[in-house]
Amino acid sequence: MCGIAGYWGTRPPSDEAVERTLTLMRRRGPDHQQAWRAQTQAGGSVCLLHSRLSIIDLDPRSHQPFRSGDTTLVFNGEIYNYVELRERLLASGVALRTSSDTEVLLECYRLFGEGCLEHFEGMWSFAVFDAGRQALFLARDRFGEKPLYLLRAVHGLYFGSEIKFLAALAQFRLSPNVEHVRRYLALGYKALYKGPQTFFEGVQELRYAQCLTIGPEGIGAPRRYWAPTPLQDQSMTLEDAIAGVRERLIGSMRLRVRADVPLAMCLSGGVDSAALASIAVKECHCRLETFSITDEDERYNEQDNILATVRDLGCAHQLHPISRQGSLERLRDLVAYHDGPLATATYYAHSLISEAVQQSGYRVAFSGSSADELFTGYYDHFLLHLAVMRDTPGYDEALENWRRHICGFVRNPILRDPQLYCAQPGYREHVFDARAELAEYLAAPFPEAFHEEQFTPDLLRNRMLNELFHEATPVFLHEDDLNSMRCSVENRSPYLDTALFGFANTIPSRHLIREGYGKYVLRQAVAGILNDTVRLDRCKKGFNTSVDSIVDLRNAAVRDYLLDPGAEVFRLVRRDRVVELCDGRKLPNHLSKFIFSVINTRIFLDLFG
Repeated sequence: MCGIAGYWGTRPPSDEAVERTLTLMRRRGPDHQQAWRAQTQAGGSVCLLHSRLSIIDLDPRSHQPFRSGDTTLVFNGEIYNYVELRERLLASGVALRTSSDTEVLLECYRLFGEGCLEHFEGMWSFAVFDAGRQALFLARDRFGEKPLYLLRAVHGLYFGSEIKFLAALAQFRLSPNVEHVRRYLALGYKALYKGPQTFFEGVQELRYAQCLTIGPEGIGAPRRYWAPTPLQDQSMTLEDAIAGVRERLIGSMRLRVRADVPLAMCLSGGVDSAALASIAVKECHCRLETFSITDEDERYNEQDNILATVRDLGCAHQLHPISRQGSLERLRDLVAYHDGPLATATYYAHSLISEAVQQSGYRVAFSGSSADELFTGYYDHFLLHLAVMRDTPGYDEALENWRRHICGFVRNPILRDPQLYCAQPGYREHVFDARAELAEYLAAPFPEAFHEEQFTPDLLRNRMLNELFHEATPVFLHEDDLNSMRCSVENRSPYLDTALFGFANTIPSRHLIREGYGKYVLRQAVAGILNDTVRLDRCKKGFNTSVDSIVDLRNAAVRDYLLDPGAEVFRLVRRDRVVELCDGRKLPNHLSKFIFSVINTRIFLDLFG
């Protein structure tokens, strides 16, 4: 895990800009920083920058930029199947001088060209300069775990792992993208990755499973090298589904515990992270320390389940209470590092875990991101499942199980109607939570229509795939990456495994929810590995927290800062309505999220406006 940045064009960055950028990259890679320059045959300039966090093959021989023959690589991420690929390279007669995944990646490029991507299992963003082709090849992993931002200029292209690297290398002050800020305030985090925009004008991301080639003909268009193919195997039995997930999830974890440094786990009280911790300890025989946050708000207090997992695994554990102390200062630091507002209060809490992991000497931490999107984890999934099950023999049982086991946990009145998607298959108003109500808090309307990609006719599967590739997972990965790298910690997400995803996508929808359990297949797949206290708990709290646990809205200093009449945020939201929220008592979930977004926007515009 590292930081990368670079440039291709006719106006090479100054030495001062390169040094400034490398300094900014140090948190992503404190072990080594270096830049490499070259001239193209057409008289252009290539500049590659790298900052290393040593995880695999800690020897300086694996420092980057890494060169082999006439190719040079800068790489952020991990190629988890590098051991198997290394054996294949050696059998092909390739001489290797390190035991790193970096060298394996570059030699696979030299052997397979741009087709190397199909051979990799892992997370990556990288740039290879191929002097023989006079081309620069950029690529991002299948699920978008590792970021890669792009800034086009008249004279060339800048790229980097963080937006601040682009600005430093280009020596250019970026302007906030006010439209995207308004989108964040009006629609919430699930709208942030439905299009190419970022929080800064002119900055875009290379998106999931995309690559880009720059050569003598100029800067090419991004192209997708892989796409999900949701083809359900309707003949698959429930038993085969459970066995297939168990095999592939354990296989994913075995690949992802490969490291030459100790391992940590971000542990919540839910099935997702607890299953991974249990597999790591019981199946992969890893020594693992877990890190968790506790919240006095009972809606988010998962301490009992967390401790059940810790006791079962007998692993070292740290429990960190969330606190309001210094929260505004912490938020300023986080927004500055993230180059944008935090998506939700969850990532304020996650930042505390990342710091604790760093302070305890760890460089790798696992998270349970994307199990909800892969196996059904949200309350609307139950209603979508009922719609899919309609007119099948299992519908009446599924409906009764929902009424008996799930309905009582659902706070959103819209999602308490079991016929919602049977009557309105296209209903999506809940995705942008309380959009109509929040419109009353905005200074001007934001009339952007909801849209989603059509992956498959299956209602449930299509919703889950949109969450995975456009709504929820991109946000989780973005925030996880920045929180972790701010602390020089690598975050790994074992549910985002190509083989696991490919198999899970073939499981018939009827198997995904049973007996009133979401993630039924996952729960059964880890039976005998994960303790039953967590495995059989139906109540979903999620790794979350409320704004009340972070910021005291009745504190005079907080109010003075947030409600300053001259603040730029009040060009976007109505100050009188924000005052009402600050004067209110316990806020409902959607208004708690909104006031957190207002605070973050206030800070963001102060820093970058």
